[in-house]
Amino acid sequence: MTGFLIGLVITVVVAWLIIKKYQAHTVLLIAGLLLLSLTLLVQPETSILFKNAKSTGLSLFDIFDYVRGSLAYRAAGLGLIIMSAGGFAKYMDHIGATDAMVDVAIRPLKLLNAPYVVLALGYAVGQVLNIFIPSAAGLAMLLLVTFYPTLVRLGVSAAAAAAMIGTTAVLDLGPASGASNLAAKTSELDVAVYFAQHQIPVGIAAIIVISLLTYVSGRYFDGKAGHVATAEEASEVSENESIKRAPTFYALLPIIPLSLILIFSKLLVSSVKLNVVTAMIIGALFAFVCELIRHRNGKDAAKGFMAFFDGMGKMFARIVSLIVCAEVFAAGLKTIGMVNFLIDAAQNAGFGITAMTIVMCLMVTVIAVITGSGNAAFFSFGHLAPNIASSFGATAVSMLLPMQLVAGLARSMSPVAGVIIAVSDAGNCTPIDIVKRTALPVVGGIVTVVLISVIFA
Repeated sequence: MTGFLIGLVITVVVAWLIIKKYQAHTVLLIAGLLLLSLTLLVQPETSILFKNAKSTGLSLFDIFDYVRGSLAYRAAGLGLIIMSAGGFAKYMDHIGATDAMVDVAIRPLKLLNAPYVVLALGYAVGQVLNIFIPSAAGLAMLLLVTFYPTLVRLGVSAAAAAAMIGTTAVLDLGPASGASNLAAKTSELDVAVYFAQHQIPVGIAAIIVISLLTYVSGRYFDGKAGHVATAEEASEVSENESIKRAPTFYALLPIIPLSLILIFSKLLVSSVKLNVVTAMIIGALFAFVCELIRHRNGKDAAKGFMAFFDGMGKMFARIVSLIVCAEVFAAGLKTIGMVNFLIDAAQNAGFGITAMTIVMCLMVTVIAVITGSGNAAFFSFGHLAPNIASSFGATAVSMLLPMQLVAGLARSMSPVAGVIIAVSDAGNCTPIDIVKRTALPVVGGIVTVVLISVIFA
């Protein structure tokens, strides 16, 4: 009981500090180290070593050695996957391939003349694009430049268009997503199998529900605001007229790594196993060759390829380090006894795996909304799922999948999320106005994800 109370108090303090905009990485790391330190007093018989690491010989040093162990383990495995995916995405953006892909994807929608139908379908197209463009803010910026003006000219209000764009990355799908890779690794599944067999079935259902509710929400709030959907004359000037466009076939370049990963996996060609990192490197180097041919300038092409490594570095600083800090925090909650207390309480109360999954999803939702970060929420609690699931005789993925998807969904209900703030500025409204519009589609998506996950677990 003592360990549970300590863990609860520190968790509340962590949430409060993050709400007050303290850096999440630092807060989670310090809180985790504090919990590991208190474990030595409250649970002295509990090991605080990282996995099978050997003790330094001094318990005080073992606390900090946990961070070293986690950093070494994550940087060489999951961290490298996330960094390579981030580097690839950065390079695709640098050479204009992401712009080309977005242009090709939204071109058919521009032909439709039903503004709110285009709004709903725009979400679905954006969600598919998110598989190849894993940055929620990055995808939103591209859509604000390319698709947002089209929606407004069709007659949709600026707020409705901005809100839809703010939800296009709510489902972190695909091997390029850091949360997806963490969930796959924690579930001990191949990332291609996790994506194709677990994420896609649930994701398709969620996309359909969110698209329908985006239509309903857009029409309702526009009608409430007195907005009349009247089409405007299209401007003769292209929004990106001053930008030299990449060739149309560049739209295929972001698809290369995912295609290779799915083809050379247990799903199709099982005799060849292609790592995510290898696929990203192949895709990036193929794009580099295209740049050489396109510009016929080796020096500029070589310099441009540095965007790949810059992207890797940014992902390490922002995402991999967050995973490590969150893992230290989760380890502290586990060693102090909070996790075991919750499991025992749930079992004694007659909770089953379904009820416990809902509880974990609620925790992730609350943290994502108050922090504005789906990654912070999922990375903090994702490591706890395997132990909890196994205690109920369930597989880890049955709990991890809804937690991972819910974390991304809940982020779009947070007025402090970066992507929500960005689209609210473009829509000339407040983040609260955007969140009011995203709430219905997001809640519908959360309910869909949890229901399908527990039914087919």
